Amino acid sequence: MKSLIFLGLVLLSVTVQGKVFKRCELAKTLKAKGMDGYQGISLANWMCLAKAESNYNTQATNYNPGDKSTDYGIFQINSHYWCNDGKTPGAVNACGVSCKALLQDDISQAVACAKRVVRDPQGIRAWVGWKNHCQNKDLKPYINGCGV
Repeated sequence: MKSLIFLGLVLLSVTVQGKVFKRCELAKTLKAKGMDGYQGISLANWMCLAKAESNYNTQATNYNPGDKSTDYGIFQINSHYWCNDGKTPGAVNACGVSCKALLQDDISQAVACAKRVVRDPQGIRAWVGWKNHCQNKDLKPYINGCGV
């Protein structure tokens, strides 16, 4: 019985953690999903953004007490503007997606929403993590050795 409880706890912790991509695995995935050059944004910029925002973790969330919104998933997409979490006051849901969908190991919906975000006038500058960690930096190390 103890081993079954332990196994249940181990499985629960794996479920909660979600998928944390390896650098080159994510680079190849993003390239395959058409992110390299999308809206003129290089793959290295997308990689740096994902590293800065979520450390490549699909299950990352961050609560913002100021506007009571939450950032979700590998790109930390905000619930006030882009997705619906059912609890953010005045949410817009411009991506037309549930915030929970942005936490899936299959990042297809997160990629589609990120593409929607960058079509807005702010583009990739909508992400503070990109501005603080990626803008005007050498981003080649994010894709070097990945064959992309």
